[in-house]
Amino acid sequence: MPQIAHDALIQLVAEMLRRVGAEPPIAQQVAADLVEANLQGHDSHGMQLVPRYVENTEKQLITPNALAEQVGGAGSLAVWDGRMGYGQCIGRQVTAAGIAAAREHGLAGFGLRNTHHLGRIGAYAEMAVAQGMIGIFFVNAVSGRPVVAPFGGTDGRMGTNPICIGIPKSPDPIILDFATSAIAVGKVKVAFNAGKPVPPGALVTHEGESSTDAAVMYGQGPRGALLSFGAHKGYGLALVCEILAGALTGGGTNQPATPNDRGIVNGMMGILLDPARLAENPGFAAEVQAICDHVQASAPGQVLLPGDPERRAKAQRMANGIPLDDVTWGDLSACASRLGIAEAAIRAVLL
Repeated sequence: MPQIAHDALIQLVAEMLRRVGAEPPIAQQVAADLVEANLQGHDSHGMQLVPRYVENTEKQLITPNALAEQVGGAGSLAVWDGRMGYGQCIGRQVTAAGIAAAREHGLAGFGLRNTHHLGRIGAYAEMAVAQGMIGIFFVNAVSGRPVVAPFGGTDGRMGTNPICIGIPKSPDPIILDFATSAIAVGKVKVAFNAGKPVPPGALVTHEGESSTDAAVMYGQGPRGALLSFGAHKGYGLALVCEILAGALTGGGTNQPATPNDRGIVNGMMGILLDPARLAENPGFAAEVQAICDHVQASAPGQVLLPGDPERRAKAQRMANGIPLDDVTWGDLSACASRLGIAEAAIRAVLL
């Protein structure tokens, strides 16, 4: 399994995106966010996506240098159209606007529609907490055939629909970032590429039988579906994401009338709250720390806080390199070669 230097990998991916039309600052931001996903252990949202981003740009499903346009709302509530730009840049643009509005009003919300894949939603929560804000994000995705079955169902009707919440805390914030499916669909692809099983309870076959075989989703036979986490609870949250991020923003849900051949189309509803405005509760930070200390004292060194696994993964991968399975590395290097990048430059990222 190749080990990759993260800084060199950013430059390689940025060059690939520049060669399909992205301006240097946009290419650099998208590349950095994709590599950050791998650094934090979320390989589903990193390098395995790069060839798909390149292909979607070449097919004009991505407008590589688009910026979001505010198309509705007023005051502390805004609606944005991403104009199918790269989601990592569009998402940062609208989150920054939401943070500024929350700074002014104490509480702000935004809806975002028509943006290409937003990537790791934790990135936007990290932006919020860095400014002392609480950030809450609901996301849906319309991308080809839906992949997640509703509770009691056997075929895909929704996306993996992540929810993310960021809460400021020193020195490390709370970053709760999870798909409402049992696992992210990208993690099924990672398992398929590596020839590994997925955890029990994550997949069903097209006949509704439980399976741990990633080929249920990516093999040659009839396609199965992902399940929601927590049975009816995850399903309910996924449905809420469809409504808040898809219906409320005007971007559309995974119902049959919504076109699903436009690449990876995300909608997002974001809520930003400035806890400093709650002057009658000056003990917020101390109370957050107290409850975190209390739960971790249950089993010191074993109970983690949301965001801790990602911080641990990043420290390890910064030191030792990013591991990529052979299929992901092969797809990435083949795509780079097709774009005219020299073999020596591609292999230079290997440790």
